[in-house]
Amino acid sequence: MIVYNVQCSKGHVFEEWFASSTEYDTKSAAHDIACPDCGNTEVSKAIMAPNVATGAQDPAGPCGQPMCQTGCAYADS
Repeated sequence: MIVYNVQCSKGHVFEEWFASSTEYDTKSAAHDIACPDCGNTEVSKAIMAPNVATGAQDPAGPCGQPMCQTGCAYADS
């Protein structure tokens, strides 16, 4: 599955899920994607920020779990 931010020709932006980029292309060309705000079927992909995995992990506390935002309650145990 892939999610795209989609924008209708009236400027409304919404999310839609597709099985593949080909499915988006097919549905867009056939005007099978409707804006939930106004029903407009003239849509295009909107600019979206990529979701990039960095591989970085939160530092682990003494319990082996990621460190809590406020520090580890077990740090002085």
